Amino acid sequence: QVPLVESGGGLVQAGGSLRLSCAATGRTDSVYALGWFRQAPGKEREFVAVISWSGGSTLYADSMKGRFTISKDNAKNTAYLQMNSLKPEDTAVYYCAATDRARGRILTADKARYGYWGQGTQVTVSS
Repeated sequence: QVPLVESGGGLVQAGGSLRLSCAATGRTDSVYALGWFRQAPGKEREFVAVISWSGGSTLYADSMKGRFTISKDNAKNTAYLQMNSLKPEDTAVYYCAATDRARGRILTADKARYGYWGQGTQVTVSS
């Protein structure tokens, strides 16, 4: 198991910034990548970005490029999502997720490939 704990969500005005954190514990030697997804009320959970465990490779959803940046602190086993120029439509619960090396060593936007999920952190952007 790889417990994931997100933090950093909150309420922010449009145009503001937030940094989300995702701390991975447990069997981290089995993790290939850490990703971020989000789910707004009444909508499907959508891919935001993913970073390899080494931190050397990243993949972003096209709509997130330029405003969101994913990074990783290898010493802390923690991934971050820096979100800038936030918009009301960014309001959602943001989830951290991890892929297992045994299921393939690729960066993917397919949520079905992620075997571990955090509880989520709420981000609310007011207009």
